Amino acid sequence: MQQEDQVFLTEEEEEDLFDYAYEKPGSLPGTLSIEEDAQPPEIVLIDYNAKYATRINNLTPEECASYLDTESVSWVDVSGLGSEDILKRLGKVFKLHPLVLEDVVNVPQRPKVEDYQDQLVIITQMAVPKPKGEGFWLEQVSLIVGKYYLLTVQEEPERDCFHPVRRRIRLKQGNIRTKGSDYLAYSLWDAIIDGFFPILESYGEKIENLEDEVLFNPSSQTLGKIYQVKRELLALRRAIWPQRTAINILIRDGSALITDDVLVYLRDCYDHIIQIIDVIETYRELASSLTDVYLSAVSNKMNEVMKLLTVISTIFIPLTFIVGIYGMNFNTEISPWNMPELNWYWGYPLCWLIMLAIASGLIYFFWRKGWFNNSSYYKED
Repeated sequence: MQQEDQVFLTEEEEEDLFDYAYEKPGSLPGTLSIEEDAQPPEIVLIDYNAKYATRINNLTPEECASYLDTESVSWVDVSGLGSEDILKRLGKVFKLHPLVLEDVVNVPQRPKVEDYQDQLVIITQMAVPKPKGEGFWLEQVSLIVGKYYLLTVQEEPERDCFHPVRRRIRLKQGNIRTKGSDYLAYSLWDAIIDGFFPILESYGEKIENLEDEVLFNPSSQTLGKIYQVKRELLALRRAIWPQRTAINILIRDGSALITDDVLVYLRDCYDHIIQIIDVIETYRELASSLTDVYLSAVSNKMNEVMKLLTVISTIFIPLTFIVGIYGMNFNTEISPWNMPELNWYWGYPLCWLIMLAIASGLIYFFWRKGWFNNSSYYKED
């Protein structure tokens, strides 16, 4: 028995051995892993029907229970994952399966759709642009659809793209106030998907600027910018591609909580996802081709430098040859064949005249060949 006890490590020893990004290997199903820098949850309730709409801030999980069985639609929005106690209480109030709560809390998860008969779970990825066009944040959003309610769980408070949906509910715009929780879930998912378009538009402008930089002023920083754009586009692709599969499964298999009218709207979401994927793939190909263009531009620039050096060397080679011959200083008194030009009265000016004539002739020859033109193959309009 004593030997068996020596096999196991203490909890402190296990903590020293492993630094886990998610739950520890071998953890029980439903184990929640809360990040240290996660924001505390903020619960906001929006309850509405065709006649009224009300918003209540800073609710407790237990206070939400009275709104779940009403005929009106109750949207419970939870922002922040920094309290395991509140999240477990939410799971108890909404009767969430332990695996569902684990997927909601342990971020990030691959976007997916799971049907639990009385609840439909949708895991998505939302892209939120950073200020001044400096990239974007990727944030997981979980939607749990019930018969009369919708529970949304976000990673960060006040950093979503749901403001147009809230405005439509508040001002009674469109037909959202006359529809059920499934239409609300569609509206939020549609807002998440449409949020990718302005981000991709900014990356289109970045790629255009990089094209001009690569062609006219390539530098070592240019290559780093290209690789950064490629990495960020890859992150967008990983966020949106699984959503295509998830929404396709929902359209194909359906759900008791999704009406046929809402399925038609989901097809429109599917079309938008296809457009986003096509744009991302196009931009990725352009970014990849920019790498080849950059390497070609740098090589062409180096070739132009080498050509200029070759021209200069070619001009000075015959001059160096002439100077080298007359620098040997043979004695003309011993033999008339020992450089008689050294005793000529006009020998020195004549040597300069010959060298200038050779240099001018070579410069004219290279100019006629076009070797002194602008080194860039691409000129701005």
